[in-house]
Amino acid sequence: MGAGDDGRGWADVTVLGARGVGRIYGEGCPSCVDRTGDRAGDNRCPVCGSVVGCAEVDLAVHEGEVLGVVGESGSGKSSLAEILALDLAATFGVVEHVGYDGNVLEANYEERFALRNRHVGMVHQRVRDGLNLDFSGGGNVAEKLLAAGWRDYGEIRERVRELFAETEIPVDRMDDPTRTYSGGMQRRVQIAKAIANDPALVILDEPTTGLDVSVQARVLDAFRRIQREKGIATIVVSHDLGVIRLLADRTLVMRHGRVVESGLTDRILEDPHHEYTQTLINSVI
Repeated sequence: MGAGDDGRGWADVTVLGARGVGRIYGEGCPSCVDRTGDRAGDNRCPVCGSVVGCAEVDLAVHEGEVLGVVGESGSGKSSLAEILALDLAATFGVVEHVGYDGNVLEANYEERFALRNRHVGMVHQRVRDGLNLDFSGGGNVAEKLLAAGWRDYGEIRERVRELFAETEIPVDRMDDPTRTYSGGMQRRVQIAKAIANDPALVILDEPTTGLDVSVQARVLDAFRRIQREKGIATIVVSHDLGVIRLLADRTLVMRHGRVVESGLTDRILEDPHHEYTQTLINSVI
């Protein structure tokens, strides 16, 4: 057992912690949180009509750990992912990141920009949200390096070559337009871009959406290998329990914007306690 390892398979270093995180779409009112969620059976406030994307979310992810977030469409998992990736402003809550002193949600634009480009990597559900398809594949990855302060052209080219090889993208395609890549290659370019600056945290939002089963396996296997080799703390958001089973050490289950169950992934999948989790698992058996 290595130093800092507590026997769970990941180091005892908290890369990201969140307390009471939430996002309301709309004007909001004092009743929004109390009158929505799992007990209410809805995430739309009956008083003001605002939608509670997520609320009262507490979580932590450690160095080398993969935390899964699972739930149906509208459960709040993507809102949570975008907040933690600093792509979406939260309405309330505290998020602490190993690369920042204080509540990340209160960081100014420059601080958030630096965090996103040096310490957090994001693989988006929609390829167009993560890549410019008119740029070359290498250009998309180089963009992340440039944003983090890389300036030497030769060093950038060499780093892109390394990242393409690491993510199993043909290096001789790095100057081709990204739109000419297959769906699986585009997803791997997103992974290469996400890990370009050796971030402490990577967030995958529905990483297999739109991919054939065989392509899904290659993308997930490539990421799992890289994640384990580098010990990257990861949050993977998916409606697909197969993805969660393959990648996640621990899992949160979300419904109506709330976490309704959490625990080790094996326990969640083999002995679910919440009725909703049981329904999710039974639906794919």
